[in-house]
Amino acid sequence: MSDHKDPEVVTFGCRLNSYESEVMREHAKAAGWQDTIIVNSCAVTKEAERQVRQTIRKLRRERPEARIVVTGCAAQIAPEKFGAMPEVDQVIGNAEKMKAESYLVTPDQRILVTDIMELRETAEHLISGFEGRARAFVEIQQGCDHRCTFCIIPFGRGPNRSTPMGRIAEQLKSLAAAGFGEVVLTGVDITSYGGDLPGQPTLGQMIRRVLAQVPELPRLRLSSLDPKGVDEDLLRLVAEEPRLMPHFHLSIQAGDDMILKRMKRRHLRDEVIALADKLRNLRPDLALGADIIAGFPTETDQMFEQSMAIVDEAGLSHLHVFPYSSRPGTPAAKMPQLQGPVVKERAARLRAKGEAAMQAFLESRVGKTASVLAEKADFGHCEHYLPVRLTSSVEEGSIHPVSITKLVNGELIGEIIR
Repeated sequence: MSDHKDPEVVTFGCRLNSYESEVMREHAKAAGWQDTIIVNSCAVTKEAERQVRQTIRKLRRERPEARIVVTGCAAQIAPEKFGAMPEVDQVIGNAEKMKAESYLVTPDQRILVTDIMELRETAEHLISGFEGRARAFVEIQQGCDHRCTFCIIPFGRGPNRSTPMGRIAEQLKSLAAAGFGEVVLTGVDITSYGGDLPGQPTLGQMIRRVLAQVPELPRLRLSSLDPKGVDEDLLRLVAEEPRLMPHFHLSIQAGDDMILKRMKRRHLRDEVIALADKLRNLRPDLALGADIIAGFPTETDQMFEQSMAIVDEAGLSHLHVFPYSSRPGTPAAKMPQLQGPVVKERAARLRAKGEAAMQAFLESRVGKTASVLAEKADFGHCEHYLPVRLTSSVEEGSIHPVSITKLVNGELIGEIIR
């Protein structure tokens, strides 16, 4: 009996990486890779990169016989650094990892990384889906054309490239047919969708058309939105399309105008608050989340308080807080940096603020009804992406109206409405 193991993928970072890990697993399996661990890295912060290196060393200790291949954003940005690690057998770039032929190269080709800034075509992969049998992810675009001063990701992902509309509709159809109750549209900067396609369709126009073509798909979710890129068609869908889930995550990054300008963001604080108000007027019950960076270079106490205040003013409940992390090669790395303990303390205060907002939002749902997608027999997430524990067992992937009776340890308790 063979003791060869199928290829494993260890994933760091964003949902887009999770999606791509599934594609890579299928490519590696098809190419007959065995006893191989693929590390799909993230470069969003220095800490993320440190965790990747630590994991690689740990994997080598635990699996001395395995082949270790590193890919993802950290590998794309610093291939030589990862190639120099004695634990690493091969480094593959972000473009290469999505191509079946990359898995057929000889193992002695140690570094297989091309200039991602030259890339123009998008990856178009159909995967059989993941996260159990309930929720799947579809990549609608890649890369980013903006140059926020703190961000290294465009150099890991390349320029904006959109997946053609017909291809997205095809993927949604296939996933709906496979029984997925919910699909998340993901990418690096999804509000830039379509700028590179004939006719330049906007994100909202694309969603409207593909939903019309796939009436059988029950629920659609969007990953992070740039406030400046929310188009009129998307706003119309928020108001009119019940299949578009009422939970939106905004890439805000700061609540102070001076810091936003130094970050080279394209919005100001008042625009974020106005957008939040507009979204709520269109869909009064919606949940809003946001990414916020604490301790950006030059941030004063007063500027930080503006970021704290925007949580209440924009009504944010699902907060992702990042302590600022200096990335070599970015303009922000050359700005006057704050002391580490100050950054840490601000991030902790913002997180506590976010946790209190989430607790209040969870409490506000008690006594109401919700629509829950079952990810396990007795657990799932409702339309606002809140965790719901069901009092009876149901089939994975099914969607049920539930009555929310109470809140226990951060989970809503829901009774199925028969």
